[in-house]
Amino acid sequence: MTMRKNFVEELRWRGMLAQMMPGTEELLQKEMVTAYLGTDPTADSLHIGHLCGIMMLRHLQRCGHKPIILVGGATGMIGDPSGKSQERNLLNNETLYHNQECIKRQVAKFLDFDSNEENAAEMVNNYDWMKDFTFLDFAREVGKHITVNYMMAKDSVQQRLNGTARDGLSFTEFTYQLLQGYDFLYLYQHKGVKLQLGGNDQWGNMTTGTELIRRTLGNEVETFALTCPLITKSDGKKFGKTESGNIWLDPTRTTPYKFYQFWLNVSDDDAERYIKIFTSLEKDVIDTLVEEHRQDPGHRVLQKRLAEEVTVMVHSQEALDMAKEASGILFGKATKDALERLDEQTFLDVFDGVPYYELPKDQLGQPAVELFTRDDVKVFASKGEMRKLVQGGGVSLNKEKLSTFDRIVTTDDLIDGKYLLVQRGKKNYYLVAVK
Repeated sequence: MTMRKNFVEELRWRGMLAQMMPGTEELLQKEMVTAYLGTDPTADSLHIGHLCGIMMLRHLQRCGHKPIILVGGATGMIGDPSGKSQERNLLNNETLYHNQECIKRQVAKFLDFDSNEENAAEMVNNYDWMKDFTFLDFAREVGKHITVNYMMAKDSVQQRLNGTARDGLSFTEFTYQLLQGYDFLYLYQHKGVKLQLGGNDQWGNMTTGTELIRRTLGNEVETFALTCPLITKSDGKKFGKTESGNIWLDPTRTTPYKFYQFWLNVSDDDAERYIKIFTSLEKDVIDTLVEEHRQDPGHRVLQKRLAEEVTVMVHSQEALDMAKEASGILFGKATKDALERLDEQTFLDVFDGVPYYELPKDQLGQPAVELFTRDDVKVFASKGEMRKLVQGGGVSLNKEKLSTFDRIVTTDDLIDGKYLLVQRGKKNYYLVAVK
């Protein structure tokens, strides 16, 4: 038999292996293994906090094994005590289905669902087997196999019971590990799943699954669990969160430009870790990039390659090209055409944080010097200052040099039909929204 590429070794050198049950590596070397990873469908997009798990599935499939992604339609309706402090909202079927389809489209960029090979990826939803499962059936078929003592010993439960949460731990959340355990049992019986993958905060729930299978089907049935570490930033803060919230994979929630910028701006230490975790680049390529980066950190070789790889994988080459062009607008010699090629949200993202003014539309048709020295659009302190700067070639409107300070500004100058971009010097931008 041909030895398949070692999945565990792949995760190990990439820094993506936290814990695994004894025998996991041997099983993966012996046969094609079907493994699953659960994700929560409470939104119609994944964010980059989900990416480590998705990359685990990608590496699994590339190593010749079969990945299954489980959308937790049933478990997503209730709270999981693992590191969370609130229960979730109930989702209706329509929302659940919509979210599931959106997630599948995103994951399909990482996994091959359409292959004719036996390790083609699949997506399942635990709502399909939980919706008709009565409480009495659950108590009889699942509850009797796992003791309360066993469940109480889990770290995730202990942390909630001994933590500061005023509401304690509800029965619904307490049973979460049994529901997740039943998923593993069901998938073992119906899909031949022998391995569950997940974040390290899920270890307790995952081992409950292997225990439930052993106690239900007998000691000779072996199933396994493997986790990746929870990814943090080098300063210990949560990965993937910014001041404005999550970095989403959906371009309508986070533009490709903002997505690209997130990766471009990570620290050197994080770039060295993330390029192993969030790309499929081989070890020799990464080692070369790391060495090149260490020779000249200012050139940010790692950040650039990381941002390029992840943006293409999540979005597309076209989205990357636009993100790079948008990135060059602030510092490069862009043209008005380049500004007009950006969609409105990307345009606003590029100039996020620059001084912002609003101008009534009926004021257009006046000289630039009148518009940009008004009390409510104070780009220049005075008309004299603006005249002087224009004469020195230091003022641009929409990336085009203003040759005269009294040039008439009209609706033809508006970007996206509503914006004027004024630039004084090389780095000072002002955004004027015409309403």
